[in-house]
Amino acid sequence: MQRTLLCRVGRSLEPGLGGAPTQRGELRAAGCAPAGRRGGVEAGRRTLARLRSMQTLLVRLVVLLGLTSRLLETSALTGAPWGRASRVFLSPSQVKDRRLGLKVKDSNFTLGGFPSLILAGTIHYFRVPKEYWRDRLLKLRACGFNTVTTHVPWNLHEPRRGQFQFTGNLDLAVFISMALEVDLWVILCPGPYIGSDLDLGGLPSWLLRDPKMKLRTTYKGFTKAVNHYFDELIPRIVSLQVQEDGPIIAVQLENEYGSYHMDEKYMPYVKQALVTRGVKTLLMTADTGQDLTGGRVKNVLATLHLRSINKATYETLSSFQGPSPVLMTVYTASAPDGWGALRHSLDPHLVMRDAREMLAFWFSLNFYMFHGGTNFGFMGGSAPLHSYLPTVTSYDYGALLTEDGDYTPEYVTFQELLRSVTVPSHNLNPNEVHRPPQPESRPRVVYKPVTATYYMSLWDALPYLDEVFLDNLYIGVLDHASTELTIPRRSDYEGSQMLRILVENQGRLACGPDINKERKGLTGDIYLNKSPLRKFKIYSLEMKPKFIQRDLPNIWKPALFQPRGPAFFLGLLRVGDHPRDTFIKMQDWTKGVVFINGQNLGRYWNIGPQETLYLPGPWLQPGANEIVVFEEWKSALVIQFTDSPQLGY
Repeated sequence: MQRTLLCRVGRSLEPGLGGAPTQRGELRAAGCAPAGRRGGVEAGRRTLARLRSMQTLLVRLVVLLGLTSRLLETSALTGAPWGRASRVFLSPSQVKDRRLGLKVKDSNFTLGGFPSLILAGTIHYFRVPKEYWRDRLLKLRACGFNTVTTHVPWNLHEPRRGQFQFTGNLDLAVFISMALEVDLWVILCPGPYIGSDLDLGGLPSWLLRDPKMKLRTTYKGFTKAVNHYFDELIPRIVSLQVQEDGPIIAVQLENEYGSYHMDEKYMPYVKQALVTRGVKTLLMTADTGQDLTGGRVKNVLATLHLRSINKATYETLSSFQGPSPVLMTVYTASAPDGWGALRHSLDPHLVMRDAREMLAFWFSLNFYMFHGGTNFGFMGGSAPLHSYLPTVTSYDYGALLTEDGDYTPEYVTFQELLRSVTVPSHNLNPNEVHRPPQPESRPRVVYKPVTATYYMSLWDALPYLDEVFLDNLYIGVLDHASTELTIPRRSDYEGSQMLRILVENQGRLACGPDINKERKGLTGDIYLNKSPLRKFKIYSLEMKPKFIQRDLPNIWKPALFQPRGPAFFLGLLRVGDHPRDTFIKMQDWTKGVVFINGQNLGRYWNIGPQETLYLPGPWLQPGANEIVVFEEWKSALVIQFTDSPQLGY
């Protein structure tokens, strides 16, 4: 007789499985690093979420005080009136000689030799279906922005060492070229580290196979990998720089390195790595107010994140940079949501007040996020807020567009604001301005519910994946809050037992010094009655499209009842000739992942706050569409659809 332990773990190498003989007794996991929470822990999470919301409000108030101080200081120095009527606003089509690039002249940015504001919004191409890139970029332009900012995730472009992906939804060059086609400049953030609430901040997890690895430093193992990656990445974008008549006007070095700052030689190394490979456009850093000096690089423009800013911030900035334009690289309206925590809310009045004050005094800004999109697959990371808090699948982020790209009331308000304070050219007045057309909203549809008619137990599938597990009796969960389980004694059984552990990676930390510790799996000993269990045999269950489409064995059984997980469930969604966007609602299911035609839509979990998964229309096909659900716990068999996102309140 054997027993099975389902261990939901936040620190694993890749989602993996392992088994080893055990005896009866107390089980304690010292190195099985956990991820999920239940029961009283959920209440604790919600309390932390309330505290975080209060903390965010207090931080925002402090920021406003610092911002107002800067505005008053600027007013005193320049004599500028509080409500200056208009600002010069230049897009690529209005600059005759783009090769002059973006320059810093005293307290102004210049484009083509003329002073101009940089009004940017962040869109992550990898969080949006490629078929919708143009739609999102057009909506950015129609709102009144002249620049798109995007980050480049190393972990998605090089998921395995030496294997690069720059096609399909990761075709960065196409996205940048498309931005120019719709008359937008581009600020590119190639990393290596980009943060962005991604797994390991966008760094590939295989770096941590080196036991001595020191991420974001000049440690030889790290720089060797960065050099190899940049050799592949940078040649793809050098011809798209503004000096080559492309749209890239600025490149950001790393991201908030001042808060990490473990190696003084690292940021100069990143600068040199970019420059020697042909990057010649304006370089800049981005840091919070309190970390400004730690992230600075000589002869590189320092820009700000709207956090920890006060009067001293601007004094520090002026002390080492002299007269320079102020670029708020991350003007953020919200924050990512975490599983089991309350949803973040947006205060539109505060957002508008901030923006008006910044624009009134010639601040350039980047709105993070203009469109957040979705953490498809397993790309989402986790936050280190007092505890491990995995990010939900939706990256709605309180953006000006919804997760599926629809307009919000804030979009309209921001559009009116930008139109009131900017003039697209130095020689035009507002009545002569040609406004780009605004794309229509895309229709959504509610498909009929789909019943999962077949299922396959994970344990039934494992022999076909070269694994041997003999029993499937669930005994409990180990996680960040619970590190011990009791294995019940059975009087009717004599003999050895098999311990099996299903390890789940819910996302590595996206930021902070502990990212160097984010190795996943059985990262230490498992103890039985204080004795360590060794020689686990570990297998990987990566859940990649190839696995779902080709590697799953054809041993499906009729789902005549509601089987318990872990198990795969199969159903067919039939669609007409014109597939539309929709949202999947996994009502009465517990926790797992949904695939549609092999595409990983992301995680669902009944602890919320997110209740729906975005299903893009382009990922559907006329006729039959295969839905595969991997459910860890309790299934409901019926998969429902809705035409509106339900992300919690």
